Amino acid sequence: MSKLQQAGQQVLNWVDERFPLTSTWKAHVSEYYAPKNFNFWYFFGSLAMLVLVIQIVTGIFLTMNYKPDGNLIPGTNISVAFASVEYIMRDVAGGSIIRYMHSTGASMFFVVVYLHMFRGLVYGSYKKPRELVWVFGMLIFLCLMAEAFLGYLLPWGQMSFWGAAVIVNLFGSIPVIGPDLSEFIRGDFVVSDATLNRFFALHVIAVPLVLLGLVVAHLVALHEVGSNNPDGVEIKKNKDPKTGIPLDGIPFHPYYTVKDILGVAVFLAVFSAIVFSVAGFSAEMGGFFLEHPNFDPADPLKTPPHIAPVWYFTPFYAILRAIPSFWGTQVWGVLGMGAATVLIAFLPWLDRSPIKSIRYRSTTFKTAVVLFLIAFIGLGILGALPSTNVRTVIAQIFSVIYFGFFLGMPFYTKNEKPSAPVPDRVTFSTCRQKVMFFVYVAIALGGAYLFAHTV
Repeated sequence: MSKLQQAGQQVLNWVDERFPLTSTWKAHVSEYYAPKNFNFWYFFGSLAMLVLVIQIVTGIFLTMNYKPDGNLIPGTNISVAFASVEYIMRDVAGGSIIRYMHSTGASMFFVVVYLHMFRGLVYGSYKKPRELVWVFGMLIFLCLMAEAFLGYLLPWGQMSFWGAAVIVNLFGSIPVIGPDLSEFIRGDFVVSDATLNRFFALHVIAVPLVLLGLVVAHLVALHEVGSNNPDGVEIKKNKDPKTGIPLDGIPFHPYYTVKDILGVAVFLAVFSAIVFSVAGFSAEMGGFFLEHPNFDPADPLKTPPHIAPVWYFTPFYAILRAIPSFWGTQVWGVLGMGAATVLIAFLPWLDRSPIKSIRYRSTTFKTAVVLFLIAFIGLGILGALPSTNVRTVIAQIFSVIYFGFFLGMPFYTKNEKPSAPVPDRVTFSTCRQKVMFFVYVAIALGGAYLFAHTV
């Protein structure tokens, strides 16, 4: 050992005596044994961490020049907040790229998180003993939705202003406390400068702190019970009698840290292509990343022709619109939208089947997953389109399928028989399993595509 290595070891020993650095590294990285049969679906957990870092770093740089002030600049119809965004875009070195990285990162965050949740659904990652991991994950999802909604108001454009006004007004439909609650959220009788400052504080400080705490809790809970795998086999049940190491496990580092580099490279290639396309060619990208009305300053006296939330909120917004108003109140739609989100957290208790992985689940369950996927994507499409009578009926059908998937689960999974024998040890997916999985996904996506071209 060289003198430099000896000095480094002495420093490490000094730190370990005062802080559990090495033991933490071993427990959560180098000696954390994960199943050896992870497939590409397991990229999305680490990618979610990557996008979180991107959002935090770009957000810090944006706050250096952004001013949360909704008051108009004298002699103009442009607010200070909108002007500060324009200043970032036009005058700050690299400001446009940083802003587009942050706005695109919000959409990519939900892409990664939705795929991460879908993987947990099909492989049964919510089942015992990972119920708490799933609940922490759902709390993270709710925090992300809150963070995205709060941040959407900050540019103070037309769609930002009116989108916030519509969503906050929905809380006013709650009996008894509704009007006071919506006024408390706005900080005023209407969406104003007080609302902007309130949302800025929550977006920059309060919600990110909660989000980071939940991410840590999610990872600690996961590493306590161990990772699931595509077979749904608990690797801790088969350990080497001498070392106590799972026979079907490999250290997370270096095997999966190296493997995740592939996922990161592909993700960054796609992310960069979108960011530079938005920055250089099409700032709207079909309205998925930035809506055209948001390039206009907020005008409380001029309502946009069609107000719709960003794409990652549209499935739940479509459920809200699908539920008719009773007795002149939208409270049932608001409750339906909230229930559509909260129900996902109860999957560990709704699913009564002992089988975890979709590889071995019955045709009934696989069909239910395909119908759920079609309904979810269909609702997302409908939520982005103006409402018509036909679209409302279709949204109601999809809403019934959505809620039926969860509420009917205790019944159609109670006596479920496996479609194939569940192995005792982990296996690597066969060609048939891969083909069948993509067939189910292709059917769901194909159905959603055909639906999109008919409505």
